[in-house]
Amino acid sequence: MMYDSVKETSRLISADKVEGTNVYNGTGDKLGSIDNVMIDKQTGKVAYAMMSFGGFLGLGEKYHPLPWSLLKYDTGKGGYLVNLDKRTLEGAPMYGENDTINWEDQAWGKKVHDYYGVPPYWY
Repeated sequence: MMYDSVKETSRLISADKVEGTNVYNGTGDKLGSIDNVMIDKQTGKVAYAMMSFGGFLGLGEKYHPLPWSLLKYDTGKGGYLVNLDKRTLEGAPMYGENDTINWEDQAWGKKVHDYYGVPPYWY
């Protein structure tokens, strides 16, 4: 069986299919889309979904590292649901296209997880 024919099952999805998937809040508003995912190389756990938010025609976009545990897939919407609103995202830890994030800094990662009220993925 070729890899390309197995990009999604009822429980599994390839990372390249996650990228570009829309993210909605509980009222059905589109908040953004998944730009990328960050995977812990040692545990294999998906740590973050990097959601693009804001901007216009790809300019001025901000990226929000959403702890993976926040996202729930909705088959009816064909996207991920999060219990967040735009105001919450506006105050959330984020970075711009030209910003540098030290992903090895667990204090920064803990700040992200604390903001959303979920335990860090490495616990």
